[in-house]
Amino acid sequence: MRVLSLILSAALMSLVGGAAFAQTADRSIDEIKAETLARAQTGAYPALGIQPADAGDALGRIKTRDPDEWATAWSAVADGYMAKAKAASDPKEADANYLRAWRLYYFGQWPSPTSAGKQAAYQRAIDAYLLHAKYFDPPLEVVRIPFEGQEIIGYLRLPANAARPVPLVLAISGLDSRKETVSETYAAALAEGIGFFAVDSPGTGQAPLKAGETSERMYSRVLDYLGTRPEIDKSRIVVHGQSFGAYWAAKLAHTEAKRLAGAVAQSPPIHRTFQADFFRSRMYTREYLFDLVPANLYVYGMKTADELISFLPKMSLQTQDLLGKPAAPILVVGGTKDTQVPIDDLELLINSGSEPREAWINPVGGHMGRTATTWPDPVIFRQVILPWEVRHLSQKH
Repeated sequence: MRVLSLILSAALMSLVGGAAFAQTADRSIDEIKAETLARAQTGAYPALGIQPADAGDALGRIKTRDPDEWATAWSAVADGYMAKAKAASDPKEADANYLRAWRLYYFGQWPSPTSAGKQAAYQRAIDAYLLHAKYFDPPLEVVRIPFEGQEIIGYLRLPANAARPVPLVLAISGLDSRKETVSETYAAALAEGIGFFAVDSPGTGQAPLKAGETSERMYSRVLDYLGTRPEIDKSRIVVHGQSFGAYWAAKLAHTEAKRLAGAVAQSPPIHRTFQADFFRSRMYTREYLFDLVPANLYVYGMKTADELISFLPKMSLQTQDLLGKPAAPILVVGGTKDTQVPIDDLELLINSGSEPREAWINPVGGHMGRTATTWPDPVIFRQVILPWEVRHLSQKH
């Protein structure tokens, strides 16, 4: 029995050691290509909406991990759809091709525009999305809000036939999603009589400032602006943030409690996410497709992981002494198996404050609460998040 026990112990150590070793480096290009295609085939994040044939076409052009090569390959496939869209006589055909082109350009800059080629792909993604948006009914308004010598750019859509003023969701994208992806998701809210204002997270997309411990001030400026629009009921605004965007949603629930009717925080980093030991443990998580560290460095405007790790604790809402302070009603959404934001952070938010908190936690879910087959992102949005928002926005505050 002792010999058997030693053999089993050695086998377990080997498995643990192998797993640990696998997490000390990011995916190779061959692993990235295989995983990207697999996610495109199942509609899993971040390849949601990308056709497997298009993914195969782009991936076949890629040989290395060079970011410009990545951007060029996806953009080449997208260019074909842009040409089809411009040549189409049928508006529906044109729109479908612009939509496809946008998804491909967007993926060409994923997870962040860290090179000249990726920056060009991102600009093309915006251009393609706005051409797609020309077919929207009700229309999309590109809003430019002056902010600290720059501007906050957001997308506003209001339901066509709802009585004015309408309730609204301030929808914040995450580390690698963008206001365009959020805008696509929130089109479903219009049928419920709810408008939305989609905006990028600090350090991402067209945001006017990098992420930092006071960057939520850009959203306070957005709330100032929304309060000037007579079509919007400023007493019925909720905020929804995804992943890194959920950090800002959770923070705004406290700092802007008087101006928000509620907040949805979907996998919100709160405290432990920002601690050095956890950051190091998640740097190469296989849940994230690739380049999690470069994406974080880009968002914060930093050069090295050590510089970032020394700064991150300042982001903690616990360190900022916000937890337990008066807050707007909060819905916390996430997954117990999340390797990017630990369940500890969600529990910390749920169990702070003096008012009851609501939560939807998938015990087998990963980041955002998702599981590929049963609870993909669109299902969580339609069945969990939107109904909560409808309920809270139907109440007068």
